[in-house]
Amino acid sequence: MKKIYILVFILSLIVIFSYLYFQEGSMPVDKHDTSPRIFLINKGEGLNSIANKLSNEGLIRNKVIFYLIVKQQGIEKKIQAGDFRLSKSMNASQLAQTLTHGTLDTWVTIIEGLRKEEIAQELSTNFKISEIEFIEQAKEGYLFPDTYLFPTSSSIDTILSIINRNFETKYTNEFRKKAMAKGLTDRQILTIASLVEKEAKLPEDKQQVANIILKRNENDWPLEIDATVQYALGYQKKTKTWWKKDLTQEDLQADSQYNTRKNKGLPPAPICNPGLDSINAAINSDTNTPYWFYISDKKGVMHYAKTIEEHNINISQYLQ
Repeated sequence: MKKIYILVFILSLIVIFSYLYFQEGSMPVDKHDTSPRIFLINKGEGLNSIANKLSNEGLIRNKVIFYLIVKQQGIEKKIQAGDFRLSKSMNASQLAQTLTHGTLDTWVTIIEGLRKEEIAQELSTNFKISEIEFIEQAKEGYLFPDTYLFPTSSSIDTILSIINRNFETKYTNEFRKKAMAKGLTDRQILTIASLVEKEAKLPEDKQQVANIILKRNENDWPLEIDATVQYALGYQKKTKTWWKKDLTQEDLQADSQYNTRKNKGLPPAPICNPGLDSINAAINSDTNTPYWFYISDKKGVMHYAKTIEEHNINISQYLQ
């Protein structure tokens, strides 16, 4: 009987200790400190990482207790990515609930190869901005594709400022030096990169396509890139797209400076916003390639040719 009393006593102590441990761990770090702190949760970040960051930034007393509270409330999958305004005066339960709503920022992904009109459409669904004004202010080719965290109250100026800062970080001085060494301006490099972006998918193909574009350009050959015609044609009401899929012979004669089917040389500016792989390909383009022609078959596989005869064979074999 005595052993039972001892066991009950020990279990009672464990329960009391656990309760006090839980209570202490869930209390605010400092109930008098209401100063706001910005806390960032990255996309795809797990609960363990979030708890560790909260603990490291002094916003919770006990990361194990915070983890248990989130699990207990069943809100793990409701925690959002973004920026949150938190304070040390909030208890662990309040912090956990705050992370499920009310993010200060909005995540937006700009994918490679979009033109600025498409980016304007995407942004206007998340922010109260004018598509027309964004298009007027944005510079084609300089809207670096990436995943951005914009304040929910962002203006066009704020959005462009964030994107431009990112571009300046990614388009390094090393790139500028290499462009100058080739006798090309930054805009010309970005123009080549934009053509590469629309023409090739794989990094090795991007490099070869960039080589051929530069070689044809420097030898006064027409580039004959259909994507430039698509860019010139603009928005297609029937298909609700900015890139017409099936070009007609009439389309290929479109009267535009961007039409490299009719005009020799590079287009006057980029035709889309290229990613880093395409920019690297343009920066490292080399006219010593043996090839003058390329096509992409229906599966997206690239085929290269040194002569017009070889090119025609590729066309008959892979496109007809």
